[in-house]
Amino acid sequence: MGTLFQRNKNTSTSDPQSQDIELNPSGSPAKPADVHPAHEKASILPTHQVNHNGHKVTKHIAPEGESGRRGIHPLHFFKICWSSASDASRAVNLLWPVVPAAIALRYARKDLHLIIFILNYIAMVPCANLIGFAGQELARKLPKVFGILLETTLGSVVEIVLFMVLLTHDEFPVIQAAILGSILATLLLCLGMCFVAGGIRHPEQEFDEVVSEVGSGLLLTAGLGLSIPTAFFVAVNGTGLATTDELHDKVTKLSRVASIFLMIAYLIYIWFQAHSHHGIFDAILEGDEHKDKDRHIDLVKPKLTFTECIVALMVSIALVTIIAIGLVQEIPSIVESRHVSEAFMGLILVPLVEKAAEHLTAVDEAWDDQMNFALSHVLGATIQTALFNAPLVVIVGWGLGKSMNLQFDVFNIIVLILAILVVGNFLRDQKSNYLEGALCLIVYVIIAAGAYYFPNATAEHSGATVA
Repeated sequence: MGTLFQRNKNTSTSDPQSQDIELNPSGSPAKPADVHPAHEKASILPTHQVNHNGHKVTKHIAPEGESGRRGIHPLHFFKICWSSASDASRAVNLLWPVVPAAIALRYARKDLHLIIFILNYIAMVPCANLIGFAGQELARKLPKVFGILLETTLGSVVEIVLFMVLLTHDEFPVIQAAILGSILATLLLCLGMCFVAGGIRHPEQEFDEVVSEVGSGLLLTAGLGLSIPTAFFVAVNGTGLATTDELHDKVTKLSRVASIFLMIAYLIYIWFQAHSHHGIFDAILEGDEHKDKDRHIDLVKPKLTFTECIVALMVSIALVTIIAIGLVQEIPSIVESRHVSEAFMGLILVPLVEKAAEHLTAVDEAWDDQMNFALSHVLGATIQTALFNAPLVVIVGWGLGKSMNLQFDVFNIIVLILAILVVGNFLRDQKSNYLEGALCLIVYVIIAAGAYYFPNATAEHSGATVA
């Protein structure tokens, strides 16, 4: 073929049509002539998109999230949910037998407060894990940035449910501690585990400046907004400018104003990330996907259908609500009979169980060297707690006529601001390693020890009365 092309190039001909033929260089294949017009070719070729598994891609569904099925298939549904997303997440599924045991014991033996609390605490983990997995499957079917935002929002469902149940039981000190505890657990514990897990496989990991700078700026804003009611209370208390009731009323009103503007800040952040600057974040996350060495395995894994994702979310959220009610009902008994401080309960115990699914997802991504994905989950969950979930509790309490506010203990608010500064310093150079991760974990353990020894307000007041 190459010889023929060379000969035609060197041979002259009087045929005018042959002179119009474009000759290819020797050795290159010839392009077939167009025998059909463009409009005829469009009618012959298939009009649907096919993904990597050969499945026809449904309209408005990302190719990576296409399952190739429709509706609900019980066998596939349970098999996919059981296999889950990672080995750690799959191991958590072994705790599912605890769920019916916790629900049954709550009604059969109401006097076993400690056992009921422990079982409900453990049962919360697989339910939260299912929410995280179903949210991750649903996020695969959507554009990357919007999928991350949706996955982060669904991961916070457990937290929102717990906050609302605590609110109905008037556990205001536990809620206030849990708000800051949730931020600290994600910011120090989860981020520290991500840095350590990634540092085991990679000497140093890098992440994009946009992700770290936007996250750090929002965290500082959230920390300042959450601390203003506490600073106001400390500044006015003891000056005689207002009575105790007046001061409490002013702090509550200030908290409601702060909550409204914090939620506005969160909406602006969502618009910034999902609309006006989504192209930047899309490019960053797309580049991160190619770093995953196991991506080819994840692509061929069976996927849940859209309907199955919704069913999994409905079932898991219902179970989380039932278990949260049983868990919260036992908190007063544990605090009083077992002498567990409310600070430790809210700052450490409650956030650990409510953030389990998000932690597993972020650590798995850091292990696969997808630090931009991991940071998006960590910082996104932290920002949502500070700018949306915490203000939401105050607004809902306002609607229910409850005096829920953002007046935190000085110990908690100081710890929060210092933690934000420490993490912001680690994110400044856009690099991470296991040393920084270990330091975050050490700081979190020290905070946990401080919360454990922090006295309850009731015990402190009774001691003062006796004295």
